[in-house]
Amino acid sequence: MARARETSSDNKRGRRGADRARPRKYTRVTAETVDYKDLNLLRRFLSDKGKTRGRRVTGLSRRHQAQLSVAVKRAREIALLPYVGER
Repeated sequence: MARARETSSDNKRGRRGADRARPRKYTRVTAETVDYKDLNLLRRFLSDKGKTRGRRVTGLSRRHQAQLSVAVKRAREIALLPYVGER
């Protein structure tokens, strides 16, 4: 009763869509580092519950994602951002 898998030449490894690079969101802002005082920018990368969104969702590079997490932690420590979002 099992169905045979259909494979096509362009979808061999389970890739979805084209193999093109998505434009980075933070490079469009044209900033070198993430600043913990820029709350409008930081809130774009937080979910409604206050969690930091992942790299796959935000489209950030590994370096910018690391800078973002440090900036969010610093902003939370000095009470610029809440630890928990709205319920």
